[in-house]
Amino acid sequence: MDLGLKGARVLVTGGTRSIGRAIVACFLAEGATVGFCAREAALVKQREAEWRADGAKVTGTALDVTDEAALKAWIDGFAAAHGGVDHVVANVSALGIEDTPEAWRRSIEVDLVSTVNALRLARGQLERSAPGGSITVIGTVSLVEVAGPTQPYRSVKAALVPLVKSLAVDLAPKGIRVNMVSPGTILEDGNAWGRQRDAGSERYQRMLARNPSGRMGRPDEVADAVVYLASRRASFVTGINFIVDGAITARVQY
Repeated sequence: MDLGLKGARVLVTGGTRSIGRAIVACFLAEGATVGFCAREAALVKQREAEWRADGAKVTGTALDVTDEAALKAWIDGFAAAHGGVDHVVANVSALGIEDTPEAWRRSIEVDLVSTVNALRLARGQLERSAPGGSITVIGTVSLVEVAGPTQPYRSVKAALVPLVKSLAVDLAPKGIRVNMVSPGTILEDGNAWGRQRDAGSERYQRMLARNPSGRMGRPDEVADAVVYLASRRASFVTGINFIVDGAITARVQY
């Protein structure tokens, strides 16, 4: 199926690891031109080199998304270099799991404020490239079903749901769609669940047992949903929270 993304200009925050890396790779496989950012300069260069070796049109930038000036320079620089921006994926997270003032502040700054800033700063570029553009925000199933102790991660991610809906309504007349993709438990070597699996943790075993599919998901399964929602095949889909969880959440999704 042709998703119509060849030559599309895409920005992805948090594009070097796990779901973010899979999102970048999936857009590149569709022939898009991708700019991605992350904090670790060495890993950004490594990923960029790997993708470019395969002939991909990709540029990595090391930056902290909480630095608004640097975030703006990245967005504007990519748009200037490629003649605009068609799609934006907001993927960064502090993954705050500790119920401490420091973790709450960091989660609010990274997950919420930096996402709001990125979408505000990219909005003008998207409008100039419209119609046909999109925004996708990465959420979590933790915002619809609570499991485990109190933590900032799920609460801060939940604050993005009305933002997505509001932007979807605001930008629909301009031909720009806005959606959220909320992953369930996603496993790969080295990520949070991968480390818990390798440590033989009780929490990993418990969460694995909760999955009706009998397994945890893969980053590429989330990326496929993100890229589909950005594509022309989803041209009338906007304002939704697209849950990718193998049925681990029991609530009815109205």
